[in-house]
Amino acid sequence: MKTYLVTGGAGFIGSNFIHYMFEKYGDEIRIVNVDALTYAGNLENLKAVADRKNYRFVKADIRDAAAINKIFDEEDVDYVVNFAAESHVDRSIENPGIFVETNVLGTCVMLNAARAAWAEGEGFREGKRFLHVSTDEVYGSLDNDDDYFYETTPYDPHSPYSASKASSDFLVKSYVDTYHFPALITNCSNNYGPFQFPEKLIPLIINNALAGKQLPVYGDGKNVRDWLYVEDHAKGIDMVINGGRTGEKYNIGGHNEKQNIEIIHIILDTLRDILPESDERRKNVSDGLITYVTDRKGHDKRYAIAPDKIKKELGWEPETRFEQGIRRTVRWYLENEEWLKGVTSGDYQKYYERMYAGR
Repeated sequence: MKTYLVTGGAGFIGSNFIHYMFEKYGDEIRIVNVDALTYAGNLENLKAVADRKNYRFVKADIRDAAAINKIFDEEDVDYVVNFAAESHVDRSIENPGIFVETNVLGTCVMLNAARAAWAEGEGFREGKRFLHVSTDEVYGSLDNDDDYFYETTPYDPHSPYSASKASSDFLVKSYVDTYHFPALITNCSNNYGPFQFPEKLIPLIINNALAGKQLPVYGDGKNVRDWLYVEDHAKGIDMVINGGRTGEKYNIGGHNEKQNIEIIHIILDTLRDILPESDERRKNVSDGLITYVTDRKGHDKRYAIAPDKIKKELGWEPETRFEQGIRRTVRWYLENEEWLKGVTSGDYQKYYERMYAGR
């Protein structure tokens, strides 16, 4: 039985990855979920797996070397999947220090703990792998409509968030080059789907539209992002950690490029289509809520990933068209109103207090 140590597993992508892995492998694997439970970490995302015998949750911060080393002492970890990160660009502009601490120093702690635990002779024990999950934002901004990010694209980060992720990528690469450490890197495009904290564009627009609140749009709304359904991303990560070449990096993109203003109109149309006439929230959903605001500092114009390498080497490609994925996503938020209320009110922390008090 392989043991996966998943950092940030109570967050959006991490929790979806854990669900995907248990659905695919069942009792053939063990997952240890390590999460500090900051504002974006919510154990209610994982209620469905909480009682599994092959699942363990540990509340710990990846910056805490003693706590992380203790986990490696207690568990024979085969694979690390490092999701844990501060990830919201606006927050990085307000407080860049915490992004450096978590995304760079935290990654260093994880690398050092795995390196020590897996050491054997002058190398490392067979079968151990460290996958560092990163972002397309490290590449900067594309100026031409026919350009794409490739694994060979030079890094050019423009925000404290993307700079911290770029730094962590280089740190992982340095461990591969210096110590021959068994690591891989993935760089993904914008994820969307269930359990995403509503500070990010898609859940923010869904939540605000249902409440009749303003829908803020940066600048002219024409910034382009490549959207990847989170389950497709989880599948890609699984394929990379189990079949990717050690020391390599793989871009995971959705082939779903949309302007931000397009996304907002699609969400509004989807809400109007799905909400029954009897739902009182339907009257709130209006294009008149769209409000243009001052553009974000250092706002990249366009991201677009070419996932050619992962398709050629591992056979992965995105399976979910945006039209399908956005309907699934909107429907999920409509059907999980209590979850949405919990995370927007801060009550999500109460679940941890109820479930893990005294442990």
